[in-house]
Amino acid sequence: MKCPFCESQETKVIDSRDNEVRDAIRRRRECLGCRRRFTTYERVEEVPLFVIKRGGDREVFSRAKLLEGMMRACEKRPIEAAMLEKLVDAIETDLRNEFKTEVPSVEIGERTLAKLKSQDKVAYVRFASVYRHFENVEEFEKELSGL
Repeated sequence: MKCPFCESQETKVIDSRDNEVRDAIRRRRECLGCRRRFTTYERVEEVPLFVIKRGGDREVFSRAKLLEGMMRACEKRPIEAAMLEKLVDAIETDLRNEFKTEVPSVEIGERTLAKLKSQDKVAYVRFASVYRHFENVEEFEKELSGL
């Protein structure tokens, strides 16, 4: 690490700890050249994950948008918000590990359906009705009979 005062390359870490919001590591350093101290913050640089929509448009993946859709499907259902957060975490982790930079929106929808199906069948059907664009009652009944 280069000293901001004398530009020496020789520094040592005196103390390391998480910062207040726990998204970085705060390091207190001392320059071995001029003996002055300074603080640095170390963060993981995430590459944005882009969603390829059905129409071909691209947008940045939004955790909040996914969570909002799941919360809507789970409204008045016995599923805690903490559980939904865990499901969103699992989906996002899987997507980032498998797709790296771009993911088709269909993948997000199918993974969300799978997670909801294992948690609550009513929430699953609610999400499926919006995601799969049911055109009529027969399509809806077909989905229900598959459960």
